Formats: sequence, structure tokens, C-alpha cells
Amino acid sequence: MATITLDGIGHAYPSRDPGEARRYALKPVHHVWRQGRAYALLGPSGCGKTTLLNIISGLVTPSDGRLLFDGQDMTHVSTERRNIAQVFQFPVIYDTMTVRENLLFPLRNRGVAKAAAGARVQEIATLLDLVPVLDRRARGLTADAKQKISLGRGLVRSDVSAVLFDEPLTVIDPALKWELRSKLKAVHEALDMLMIYVTHDQVEAMTFADEVVVMNDGRVLQIGTPTELFERPAHAFVGYFIGSPGMNFLPAVLQGDSARVADAVFPLGMRYATRSGTIRLGFRPDYATVTTGGEGVPVAVRRIEDLGRRRLARVALGGHELVATLPPGTTLDGATARLHVTPQHLHVYVDDERIDGDTSGGAA
Repeated sequence: MATITLDGIGHAYPSRDPGEARRYALKPVHHVWRQGRAYALLGPSGCGKTTLLNIISGLVTPSDGRLLFDGQDMTHVSTERRNIAQVFQFPVIYDTMTVRENLLFPLRNRGVAKAAAGARVQEIATLLDLVPVLDRRARGLTADAKQKISLGRGLVRSDVSAVLFDEPLTVIDPALKWELRSKLKAVHEALDMLMIYVTHDQVEAMTFADEVVVMNDGRVLQIGTPTELFERPAHAFVGYFIGSPGMNFLPAVLQGDSARVADAVFPLGMRYATRSGTIRLGFRPDYATVTTGGEGVPVAVRRIEDLGRRRLARVALGGHELVATLPPGTTLDGATARLHVTPQHLHVYVDDERIDGDTSGGAA
């Protein structure tokens, strides 16, 4: 078990043209992953999350920076010496062995005493609900049961520096994913292990991790708790990628303590200095409501989407489409409505980076 430090870790591939800059699959990142915590690397395909996971496991040697385990430089140390357990998309098990034999295998390879190994297997099998099938061969089990065995093989060693999960629920039936996510979270709470989970699914990341690392185009954009990512996205991509639907973004002009979008003015609750660059106003549909009257910004109603537990209104402001929430019991009886967003839920982005205003009354 260890604390893992990413000291400027990055990875670039050399260009075929000597005159071109190196192409980074992972731009340098500085961060510390602490023992006993659960982290998720979240982003679309090709964003660099698997590259980062492979650097930690030793499958890829980084071109930049150092990788430290408890302060010890492990950048060029072989995979086997890093004492890492890894769980992949597809179950890695021995079909001809029983479930018990599969779980015992990593312990026997390391010479763990028979009694201690048996007790550890029983503990992990109990956490993963595998006790009823411990003495059955793996070949005849369902896909989710096989992935549980694969998870168990990664978790059964108590001495590992970290457990790495590379999209382990991809091949699992959607109806069973929630159960396995909940089970994995419970396992993490029961075991004092550093766990790092790679996924492109925000629900998996947010339900599993203490902190989520949001990545795009080889860059770490924000590291934070699920609440921090939802409430205060540091980058426009985080606002767009987190949430369903994602954050609304509207081109805006800053006017001191307000922002103008087309002919509408949004009070911001704080002052902003004049900025160069592309300025956009961002707010989540969850905190934007539409009603038939009262104060607020006039918008054109495009359509209403009834999702059962809530209703969404697709509206337009100055030719820009956005999504808002229709409060329970509200009926829109015309082609126009009023959009309401409280200032504390409005965010200003300059060239996609979130900026803070000044609450003291002066310019930011």
C-alpha cells in the first residue's frame, strides 16, 4: 500500500518531422494519490486516461517527470517490482479452476501461508458475494460473476501498492452495473487500499470515487470531488461532460456585475474586470427554471421533454439554444417564457477557463 506522487508525469511521442513538436498523449500533471482513497480517471476515448494508468502500472515509461511510491522513484522500475494489481475490461481468470482456486492463485504465487491465504480468500469472497460459488468452476458462471472473480483476484492481495481498474464494467449487462458499482464501493470502504478507476462513464466515476480526475485531449482539466465538479467546473469541458444534460454555455459580454447575452442581462452577484478572449456564461439546467411570468429573461420555448422524474424545457435566447428545468406543476401555455437563474449558479468562462469575480465591490 502506498501514496503515489505524479511529479510532472507526462508522455509524448516523437514526431516524424524533426521540425514539429512532440505530440503529447498525456500532458505533464502534478498530483498526489493518497493511500486508502478511491480515484477515477474520467474522460472520452483518447483523452490519455489509459496512458496514465499504464504509466502507473509500468506498462508505459513516461517521457517526462517522475513517478514516486511513498517518495521512492519508481519511474523506471519494472511492473512486477511495483506491486500493482490491475483489473481489465475483460475478466482475467482461469476457466478450468474453481472460484476459490482463482482467488488463491495470486497468494500462492507469493508464498502466502495456507491458513492466511484461505482466510483472505474467504474475506474477499464474502465482500463480493462469491461464497456460494467458491467451489464451482469458473467456466460455467455468468459474465458478471466472472468479472467479480477478476475483481477478487485484484483485491485479494493485501500488500499491493494500488489496485488499478481499467473500465472493468464495460462488458457487464447494464442491469447489473449498478449492483457491481455499489459492491465495488462497499469493498473499497471495507479495505484500506488505494484504488484508481478508469472510465468514460460519469455515473461510474461519481459513484465510485472520492475524487475524480477529468481529462480531455491528454490534459488533466480538474481534480475534485463529485460535488466540486458539478457545482464549480474549472473548465468548460468539465461543465459540459459532467451532468446530464451538461452545462449551458452562452456567448456573453461582461458589464461589471452583470453579463449581457443577446438583449438579455444576467446579474452575476459580483464584479468582473474587462477581459480579452472568448467569454461565455455557463449555468446548469438543474439550476435554471422556466415559468410563464414574473421576473427573468424572456426566452422562446422550443419543446418540453418529460423524463418522468423531471421535465426539461428546450428554449432559445437570441438564437442560442439551452436547457432548463420545468418546475413541478408548471404549464407553459405559449411560445415564450421566463428563464430564472440565481447569480450564485452563474459561472463566467474566458477561453474555457472559469474565472472568479470580486465580491468586495472593486474590479476583479
